[in-house]
Amino acid sequence: MQGHTCPQGYVPMLDLRATQQAIKVLKDCFQQQLGASLNLTRVSAPLFVRKLTGLNDDLSGVERKVAFDLKELPGDEVQVVQSLAKWKRHALGRYGYPVGSGLYTDMNAIRRDEITDNLHSVYVDQWDWEKVLTRQQRNYDTLMDAAMRIHAAVLEAETVLHSRYPVLAPRLPATLAFISSQELCDMYPELTPEQREAAFVKEHRAAFVSQIGWPLSDGKRHGDRAPDYDDWSLNGDLIYYHPELDCALEVSSMGIRVDAPAMFAQLSAAGAMDRLNLPFHQQVMRDQLPLTMGGGIGQSRLCMLLLRKAHIGEVQCSTWPDGVVDSFAAKGVPLL
Repeated sequence: MQGHTCPQGYVPMLDLRATQQAIKVLKDCFQQQLGASLNLTRVSAPLFVRKLTGLNDDLSGVERKVAFDLKELPGDEVQVVQSLAKWKRHALGRYGYPVGSGLYTDMNAIRRDEITDNLHSVYVDQWDWEKVLTRQQRNYDTLMDAAMRIHAAVLEAETVLHSRYPVLAPRLPATLAFISSQELCDMYPELTPEQREAAFVKEHRAAFVSQIGWPLSDGKRHGDRAPDYDDWSLNGDLIYYHPELDCALEVSSMGIRVDAPAMFAQLSAAGAMDRLNLPFHQQVMRDQLPLTMGGGIGQSRLCMLLLRKAHIGEVQCSTWPDGVVDSFAAKGVPLL
């Protein structure tokens, strides 16, 4: 049960049934706003991909994938996706999306090595989105604009929820605070990256932390990023202050995707040059895929934020260590 705590005095603002209804209201509203704001259309996405395609996300490179074989593909490993970062870019090219348009989809994943707590589950549910850019749009202003549009969609969902459930009074700030990982390092040199985010977002309530991947001036990285989808100079995390847990809550990770020079440099830095033999990576190096920007937005994370929940199990069905469900139930907090 380590890591699973019910805050003292915490009482859910919506009961179990109302929570389930509110989740649908939130998801319907948010994805509609997201699609309209970023010019995205919804598509279907795979639950698993073949290993040899190189389309699966390696995350930080140490997570074990959930893999299995198929009767019709003997000897060929199939893996449950860990994210759709590479698949989306491939799909945009295959489906022929023009510049300025894109797609979004529901992504479901299993993170078997996740250490669960109030914010983390082995089950991941998020909206994955991706849109086509021109080379001239591969810049920080484009990234910042997308972050503000996503924040605006979050604010709209908050407003709609308040109209349906008056107890959920709006509390998010109208604007985002933008800061780079290096600026955070300079501001809080004595803190860890996680502590820096928590200190900054507690003050500003909503923030976008950019440029995550390359080592900072202290020689350490702000966070781990796979070297073959985000450009580490043009990415970032959308983070909110979560009062119920008094913590920083990352709701979205996003970025402008690697072009050939960025992929080569990052694979070299990560000691992962062998990936250049995979089909997806070869397409990037040969400029055979569109230039894109995209990210993932945690569905359960957003529900936690806007429905004022103290445990991710209040808004999603998953599996928890022995004793967690009973412990929360004893305090009047039902986990799904």
